[in-house]
Amino acid sequence: MIRTAIPALLLTLSLAACSSPETDEQTAAAEQSQAAASEAATPPAAEPAPAELAGSCDDTQAQWIIGKTPTEKDVEQAKSDSKSDAVRSLKPGDAATMDFNPNRLNIILDEKGAVASVNCG
Repeated sequence: MIRTAIPALLLTLSLAACSSPETDEQTAAAEQSQAAASEAATPPAAEPAPAELAGSCDDTQAQWIIGKTPTEKDVEQAKSDSKSDAVRSLKPGDAATMDFNPNRLNIILDEKGAVASVNCG
């Protein structure tokens, strides 16, 4: 904390030692410098997640599909039960995007085509 306070203190002392009268522009610049030093001393607050990241998917409501070899009707029912906007089934070795979509239900299949797990994301 001392390391971050020293630059702000030095800036304040430098401004106080200045004998010439300050103009409005100099005063504004000094205030901006002090504000910047203060911001550097305090860590930024965590930004709240956007509303679209809140998600409506609830994978606990689709756990019933685990162990089944799902039909198209089963997949649609799991999507409906989980209140997700989208669903994707992934087999071992399938390429998948790494984006996180909190409104998407992922159905993870094993080598035999049975559901190994479900999750939102």
